[in-house]
Amino acid sequence: MDESAGEHYFSGRLADRPASDAERELVEVRLRGREVEVETAPGVFSGGRIDLGTRVLLREAPVPPASGDLLDLGCGWGALALAMAADAPGATVWAVDVSARARDLTRRNAERLGLPGVRAVAPEEVPDDVVLAGLWSNPPIRVGKEALHGLLRTWLPRLAPGADAHLVVQRNLGADSLQAWVQTSLGEVVRVERAGSAKGYRVLRATRLG
Repeated sequence: MDESAGEHYFSGRLADRPASDAERELVEVRLRGREVEVETAPGVFSGGRIDLGTRVLLREAPVPPASGDLLDLGCGWGALALAMAADAPGATVWAVDVSARARDLTRRNAERLGLPGVRAVAPEEVPDDVVLAGLWSNPPIRVGKEALHGLLRTWLPRLAPGADAHLVVQRNLGADSLQAWVQTSLGEVVRVERAGSAKGYRVLRATRLG
């Protein structure tokens, strides 16, 4: 994530409470070729628009599996989760964020767009028996390596064998070093490779082994 696009989803100033009616605003965005209207608010990542990294991931990522459990890790107001749910209406999309404000906006947007498969939850609310058929994320690079590595250690092993995670990371914020870390630290669990590159961003694909 690039903080120049807005506060990232770990922001504590507004994250603990849903946005008020006065704070929420409607904006028009393009999600995987669909023009839609969504609600955003201050205090969530890239409020008011789709940031460049997320746009790159939306363009580069393949259509997700048509069924099963999908994950948007760090959902913000829901751009990736909404796109996955529209592409795969038979799937359950877990939109995970530590921010109550982000989760509330994602729920509102899923309802607005008629996407009942979206479940906007805190990380601990994803049931332990959920095995992921796919994962998309614009991960919070600026929270620091330790926190970021903890997130990936938690979620990448929950992919089903053969399932893919797609992560978008800005090149000058360590995309190549993150790819190397995943391969070194989680190489027994996933195979990682560069799946795309555009506008200063890398799209990494991590495929679950086994």
